[in-house]
Amino acid sequence: MSEGKSDISGWLVRPASWHLWALLAAVLGAATVRTARGTSDGGMDNAIVVRAARTWLDGGSPYDDPHFLYLPGAVLAAAPQTLLSPTALRVLVPLAVTVCLAAGWACALRLHGIPPRSRLAALGLAGLTVGFAPFAHLILLANWTATAALALPLGLLLAGRGRWVAAGAVFGTAIALKPVLVPMALLFVFAGRWRALAVMIAVPATASAVSALFLPDPTGFLTRTLPFLLKGDDDFVRLYEASPAAVLPRLGAPAPVAGLLALLAAAAGVVCAYRRWRRADPGPLRLTETAAALMLSAFLVSRPSYDHYLVIVVPLLVASLPCAGSVARGPWFWLALAPQLPGVTWPGLEPVQRRAFKDALTLCALTFTIVWHNWPGRRRMRVKSVPATAVTSF
Repeated sequence: MSEGKSDISGWLVRPASWHLWALLAAVLGAATVRTARGTSDGGMDNAIVVRAARTWLDGGSPYDDPHFLYLPGAVLAAAPQTLLSPTALRVLVPLAVTVCLAAGWACALRLHGIPPRSRLAALGLAGLTVGFAPFAHLILLANWTATAALALPLGLLLAGRGRWVAAGAVFGTAIALKPVLVPMALLFVFAGRWRALAVMIAVPATASAVSALFLPDPTGFLTRTLPFLLKGDDDFVRLYEASPAAVLPRLGAPAPVAGLLALLAAAAGVVCAYRRWRRADPGPLRLTETAAALMLSAFLVSRPSYDHYLVIVVPLLVASLPCAGSVARGPWFWLALAPQLPGVTWPGLEPVQRRAFKDALTLCALTFTIVWHNWPGRRRMRVKSVPATAVTSF
């Protein structure tokens, strides 16, 4: 990435001053401390997993809680937290989530060849923290989606350097903790990387099978959690789901019609991802935009689908801003993020139970933006991006 460019990309990749790093430290510190002070267990969503681990240690089934939506491996992974005091959980859990998000941002920068000491490195992460509501919301909830927000750019970085099997191991490990990155299996199918796909499947399958042997209800995920995910039968959860299949019925659309529309939109996104991959232009944008299209397509139909799932994709796209031809350089990308500006009161959406409407709008707008950006036959500038291996450190 050249520093000599006269446009915004040249300014963004130049070294950041200490003032910008101080700003970033203050912003991330404030978000972390807010969670530590405002929660008694480090975050509501992490508490669900820890509570499931405590139930298991007491001889019960973690799947007695219908809101425990994780594979069996997550139970054992959360077990060490049961040994920590409430004070330690309040401090360490939000800190760990923040570290995951920051590390994911660093991997996204490396993927796109952005210097780690650049202005974008500091301003981008600070901007996501204060200007993109799902980012701070994820820290507040301490949801394990943070592991996927780290694994996706890390896996793509490895794939961009030709280490596809290692990328499969990274994705598989994240899936073993929370199965949100399952759609990335299609990336390996598109690329014909069958060994990597096998590793991606084998890691969570092995971890789940071994962990299930220690549970009193070994098939609980298949017999109880999976039907819950497929049906979405939970009045509380449905209020916060961003999938059109959940939002449109709240606006009066018949549920079958809403499900069909969501499925068709997701199918269009997958086709777009495949065509984007087949274009085969050099550089990291091929990986970034294909992965983003796959993940957003899955969020359109997955049940549940929450606002913080966007944190898996949005930082990855923002990091591509200095790359000519990236979707983040278009105005529609930023307009799609407008509903997620913190502090903005949208008429009719003031109650927190209606937040899903603007989350669904952002999800649909982002998906449409990527599909339109990569639509066949569109006249837009084709450029070659600098490979991630050509990064210059400062």
